[in-house]
Amino acid sequence: MCGRTCLTLEPKEVQCCCKYQNPQQSKPKTPEYRNEFNCGRKYQPSHNIAPTDITPVLVSAAHFDEAKESSERIIVPMMWSMVPRWHKGDYRKHGLTTNNCRLEGLAVSKLYGPPLAAGHRCVILCEGFYEWQTTAKDLKASERPAFYIHMPQNEGVKIEDRSTWNLAGTDGTINLLKMAGLFDVWEDENGDKLYSYTVITFESNKKFSAIHHRIPAILETDEEVDAWLDFRRVAATRAMNMLKPSETIQWYGVSNLVNNSRNKSDQCNKPIGKDGTKPTIGKGNATPKSKMMQSWLIVKKRNLEDDPTVEKKEPTASEPDRKKPKEENVQAD
Repeated sequence: MCGRTCLTLEPKEVQCCCKYQNPQQSKPKTPEYRNEFNCGRKYQPSHNIAPTDITPVLVSAAHFDEAKESSERIIVPMMWSMVPRWHKGDYRKHGLTTNNCRLEGLAVSKLYGPPLAAGHRCVILCEGFYEWQTTAKDLKASERPAFYIHMPQNEGVKIEDRSTWNLAGTDGTINLLKMAGLFDVWEDENGDKLYSYTVITFESNKKFSAIHHRIPAILETDEEVDAWLDFRRVAATRAMNMLKPSETIQWYGVSNLVNNSRNKSDQCNKPIGKDGTKPTIGKGNATPKSKMMQSWLIVKKRNLEDDPTVEKKEPTASEPDRKKPKEENVQAD
């Protein structure tokens, strides 16, 4: 399952982190960043990305230029949550939950089968994704522990600390988390195109099952990325059979500030303190729009002003502003 991600990089920084080795060239190749109109929607870097937001994804360049080799890569901003190509009217009102799709039965799905057959395979890029411990059945949804899942980093690089990143170098370049997905193209009545994608998931392995029973299809190596994107060389059935649960991912607990998708604070992906305290919103961070969260901050400030030596008990986090979307393999009629 994947319902929230984090990507704070600007387009040029995303390109820097996505360099790859093209067999026809001796030096690493930087993929082109191809901006699309997407019905006026733009990518905005964020610590808290939710379905229907626009994010950059890797695709084969051959989808946009038939003269290109299918092994060549480009980066295209697309909307998270696939819009059916046959949908009429407002693209936001198709009524289907398509941020995730199940690997099981993917090929026979009337919604996901056609993009898969057309080779519309993509790689979703993020610094990490958030997951809530659904195995904690005794807790309310808003009280379930939240975790930030990411890939292992080079020595000295901390995924939650941008000051440790050296995006222009090699040793300090962060290792992005890459998820296998499918994309499709929808057109409105004016002929304007919207590119959108869905994240492929399957049953969790033993390592991740303590948090959630499903896990995104994470591509751990550049060879796996190449095989997933190169639709002319690797057939769909073979590509799907290569997907497997990740054994290298890492995670740590984060504050339930991330529950509210309108909260874009840079504290969303910060680890919870060793003493169990939660990160707080500092100066310069976005002000949360949740009235409950605003009230909590005001009360806490007054308490500290009254007696800064006394540690006050924090109230529980507010309910998420939206229900966590159910994941389903939609069989469209």
